[in-house]
Amino acid sequence: MKQFFKFVLATVVGIIVSSIILIVIFIGIIGGIISSAEDDVTVSANSVLNLEFKGPIGERTPNNPLAELSFLGFDKEKNIGLNDILANIKKAKTDDNIKGIFLDQSYLETGQATTEEIRNALIDFKKTGKFVIAYAEVYTQSFYYLASVADKIYLNPNGYFDLSGFNSEVTFFKGTLDKLGIEAQIIKVGTYKSAVEPYFLTEMSPANRLQVSSYLNSMYNHFLTGISKSRSISRDSLYSYANKLKIQYPQDALKLKLVDALKYKDEVLVELKKRTDVDPDDDLNSVSIAEYTHSNGSKSDDNGAEEGSSRNRIAMIYASGEIVGGDGDNETIGSDKLSEALRKVRLDNKVKAVVLRVNSPGGSSLASDVIWREVALTKKVKPIIVSMGDVAASGGYYISCAADSIFAQPNTITGSIGIFAVLPNMQKFFNDKLGITFDNVKTGQYADLGDISRPLTPAERGILQNQVNHGYSIFTKVVADGRKKTQAYVDSIGQGRVWTGEQAMKIGLVDRLGNINDAVKSAAKMAKLKNYKLVTYPEQESVWGQLGAGLSAEVKQSMLKSELGDNYAYYEQINSLKSMMRVPQARLPFNVVIK
Repeated sequence: MKQFFKFVLATVVGIIVSSIILIVIFIGIIGGIISSAEDDVTVSANSVLNLEFKGPIGERTPNNPLAELSFLGFDKEKNIGLNDILANIKKAKTDDNIKGIFLDQSYLETGQATTEEIRNALIDFKKTGKFVIAYAEVYTQSFYYLASVADKIYLNPNGYFDLSGFNSEVTFFKGTLDKLGIEAQIIKVGTYKSAVEPYFLTEMSPANRLQVSSYLNSMYNHFLTGISKSRSISRDSLYSYANKLKIQYPQDALKLKLVDALKYKDEVLVELKKRTDVDPDDDLNSVSIAEYTHSNGSKSDDNGAEEGSSRNRIAMIYASGEIVGGDGDNETIGSDKLSEALRKVRLDNKVKAVVLRVNSPGGSSLASDVIWREVALTKKVKPIIVSMGDVAASGGYYISCAADSIFAQPNTITGSIGIFAVLPNMQKFFNDKLGITFDNVKTGQYADLGDISRPLTPAERGILQNQVNHGYSIFTKVVADGRKKTQAYVDSIGQGRVWTGEQAMKIGLVDRLGNINDAVKSAAKMAKLKNYKLVTYPEQESVWGQLGAGLSAEVKQSMLKSELGDNYAYYEQINSLKSMMRVPQARLPFNVVIK
């Protein structure tokens, strides 16, 4: 009895303590949400817009209640999306209070096409005569490409400048799987469809090495050409500097005219004060890109920015992340949720045209087909234009190909028209490593098809191969119909091969090179609109809808990143294998990371 009361008391105390902790967390969350709901920000005269990117740049600013939370270890700034970054730079062009932009050091956790969008916006900003100044202690290649358009580029006298060329690395897990006694059973179509290579090879196949070399050189040439034009340095010279690693110290970057001066940040701030007519003893008038979103009553809501007073609308539909079945979430493309958004704008008479913004490496081939169907139906009743982001490949291209027109950046990654499936055979792992064996009774020859405790039989492998072949035939057919090509031609440029946007335009997978704004203008032109309002879909989850799941996800991700550091990328790659099992996939072969 004594023991019983001890357990009861411990349980009661546990409940009370847990309740108190939950109340504290809840109050903290509410406080964070309230504090983040800022009033409109007033921008002082003679101000500088500060662009400092401290986290990943998504397609649009997340509606996340935890984004600016500062308690229990969550002390970070809100990640601002590309939509608000571009809108704020555009707004600053005509804001008399903004005299220039300060590009403060950033590591730019984003793809090349997103960087291109921001870079083009800065070039457009400079047309007003306003200045752009860049400073960094460390210039990564990605940030330097962005900063190269600045009027002045400053580097810390003891800083670091990277110009070494592009590198694409693939991590292979076959050796690990062999040690564990796990066989990755691969069923695929496409000579270049290399997403599964890490699980059955120890190095790149010749075909994969060829395509990586092709797309990487295309992106690198565009990178060098952009810097060459901005800095008036020949492309060949830039190539030589990188190839021979001639920039090893800050003085090297200065000597080769890649930067304009070596300065400490306090010296740069003095210059900014001079440019904005601020007294040297006063603080610099500065507004961050996140704060500027709320400036002068111009805070944008999820319904987008108004381009005119007309009741006519252009719908901007965001398709960002891995393609999955169901509703998905703010980080994935759920076929049900995106299809619903497409149906909604298709049936809305106020919506005269649609821009589908695609930033996806693909995913489920079935989910991709479900979305493609809605795009094709929409095309029958109103113009639909695709704007490609960093990646619109495999399933990301599948959902794009039915559009009236496709826009991409020169350094967008696209194509990868191919299908694959992976099924692990874990028999040796269970038997030899764990001592576990299995037995079963079945009523049909294929009742246990897909059982990971044994290898596929030749007949089962043939069935799965036929399914994958059928999926590839459908994929090439919808691309052929959408792009007005023969299926044989699509197969010749398909086979899972990856292309850059620049390459894709030459072979007919893309219509034009351009940014989001170019796609919107094209949609307006097709719909014969002079005035319109831009509205965005699908709706992001509400604050309260995300609260529970958001907290759990934030805690998990924060802990993993803290422990794994740069190795977090490997965890994500291994974790993604779960979604590849059995179900045919239309997915990009690899993640492209250029620093």
